Amino acid sequence: MKHPFAFTVAAVLIAALGLLSPLSAAQSVGDVERGISELKKKKKSDDEKSKKEKGSDKKSSGKGDKGGADVWPPPGDLPPIAKDFLHINAFTLSAYQKNNAVWSWVPKVKLRVNGPIESGSQVSVEFILPTGPWVKLDCKTEQVQKGYFLDTEGGAREVPEDKGVTYTGPVEFVIRLRNELAGTESELYKGKFTVTKAHSNEAGEAAAEHFVYYVDHDWNLPIAYLCLKPDSVYEWKRPWLNAVFWVRGDAVEFEPHLFYQGKEVGKVFIDNHQRGQASAEYDLEINPTQSVEDSMPQKAKWARVVCDFPSVMVWDNSGDKPADIPGQTGSMHNIKPNPGEYEVKVLRKGKLARSIKFTVSPDGRFDNGIATTNKLGSHRFIVPVQIIGDQDGQWDRGAWKTGAYYGNPLEGFTPAP
Repeated sequence: MKHPFAFTVAAVLIAALGLLSPLSAAQSVGDVERGISELKKKKKSDDEKSKKEKGSDKKSSGKGDKGGADVWPPPGDLPPIAKDFLHINAFTLSAYQKNNAVWSWVPKVKLRVNGPIESGSQVSVEFILPTGPWVKLDCKTEQVQKGYFLDTEGGAREVPEDKGVTYTGPVEFVIRLRNELAGTESELYKGKFTVTKAHSNEAGEAAAEHFVYYVDHDWNLPIAYLCLKPDSVYEWKRPWLNAVFWVRGDAVEFEPHLFYQGKEVGKVFIDNHQRGQASAEYDLEINPTQSVEDSMPQKAKWARVVCDFPSVMVWDNSGDKPADIPGQTGSMHNIKPNPGEYEVKVLRKGKLARSIKFTVSPDGRFDNGIATTNKLGSHRFIVPVQIIGDQDGQWDRGAWKTGAYYGNPLEGFTPAP
């Protein structure tokens, strides 16, 4: 027989949480047990909501909401490494073999590894010079379920200073996953990059050998991405459009615009005040770790810029059409029922700097297959971007042919003119 006191305590707890009206010990066992059941359901719902809101736990693949062709994220396994989230640079040290008159460098890496990653696993990145193996980094690793990913990094000051080198030229690397519990090791990715150097902004005889080392990332410039951003309420039932591209130099003062069949769309005004205005800002910079001389083009800086279009939905399966507001002019734009030619134009410091063109098919898709063919490892779509004007300075327009994704160039990609 269940003790009446247990139900009294349960009733007080439930009432305190505001799920039911205050209960008395005289109420039926059935009422109390139903209250406990509701409490468990609420806790489960809150836990699931919290999990979705944690950026590090957010799903990157798996089953999406069913909406005809609008299943997102799409089902199927991703390659182990997300190529567009792999970033390697040189970290300049202000000494070489304890000699402060000469500077040197060690590697620095950021990467995204797609799950599953089993317990007992370790992600490592080994760098190889022409003379042989050089530095091996063990990046922080944790267990990750299928459909999720791990963002990790390593190198820089974690590398002993006596490993610093003054070498410039091609460097190879291999990303591996080993598991001590299973006694296995597998190769996830390999590639190569080129390290070069520029003199620091210091002057004088004492700074003659103070060189700043960096990895050239011009290969990023002609490659852009289209991706989906989940709605804060309806998630993948109403995703919004994002566009991503790279610039060389300082990433400031961007203004994106979306055109459909030559006419700008996604412009909503309430009494002459724009609502849901598109915006763009960088989410990643790849910069030298020391200042270079002023004559260095764009100071050897590269940045990834994300354009957000909060008034342009890719599709809407929410069943809750956004209502117009009194005084509203213009409207949100829904891509799926409006197939055809689109163009993202981006102003940089008030001047046209980027053009990204893409075509939406009659079924609402704009995937050209390049990302899938090249096993990109994320749910972005690859599109060419036209670089307009001179704000990026002199850059290598052919770098993508051999340098893309660190020696893993794209197949089927044609850069914009």
